[in-house]
Amino acid sequence: MEAGQNNSSRNGQTLVAGLRGIRKTYFKPDGSVLVDALAGIDLQIHAGEYIAVMGASGSGKSTLMNILGCLDRATAGSYMLDGRDVSTMDDDELSRVRREKIGFVFQAFNLISELNTIENVEVPLFYQGVPRAERYERAMRCVEKVGLADRASHRPYELSGGQQQRVAIARALVNDPAVIMADEPTGNLDSKTGAAILGMLSDLHDHGMTIIVVTHDDRIADRCERIVQLTDGLIDSDTVHRPR
Repeated sequence: MEAGQNNSSRNGQTLVAGLRGIRKTYFKPDGSVLVDALAGIDLQIHAGEYIAVMGASGSGKSTLMNILGCLDRATAGSYMLDGRDVSTMDDDELSRVRREKIGFVFQAFNLISELNTIENVEVPLFYQGVPRAERYERAMRCVEKVGLADRASHRPYELSGGQQQRVAIARALVNDPAVIMADEPTGNLDSKTGAAILGMLSDLHDHGMTIIVVTHDDRIADRCERIVQLTDGLIDSDTVHRPR
């Protein structure tokens, strides 16, 4: 089946994200084309996959990540996410889908310095209007899952870089997303701490989570089961990979 059909499956797997003919063009103020960041992307992502999106600077991988994460809109093409056509949604609908369907893990952690661990993890639930008691309960479960129950009341400046990224992973999990999107998740960590974070992502994948990682690091890609390589806004290769 083609990308964009929400009943597609592969070996019984449900299609989580389907892109068809996705283009992203940036224009100059005079309306002329500045750059075609994505030049026609067809991509299917199935439930439970662990995918690395790779490419040199300017290849389009960050643009693709932004579109997959509903942080930006494509200029053309269709995008189905968890059975919904997000390419036709208005900004409010996109925000709602982003909150409910996607968990983000960023290189810079993006924690709120004034909030403690539990409060940072609760943030997506706060914006969904989840009652306080339920927010706390769900956030604590996720904090326990990443091994930080004893740091629940600590603020980011009281945590190591690895602990901050664990908080970010807990925050990504708290809304029970369809997919986790990680952008260079170990970029600000030393190699030992980075390996621990990658081990945690692998464990989440082993428990059925769909994970997409944007990276330029072969060590991260080696842990994934599929590698999508971009060149000049197009998919240059899409290969199955045996994780190491």
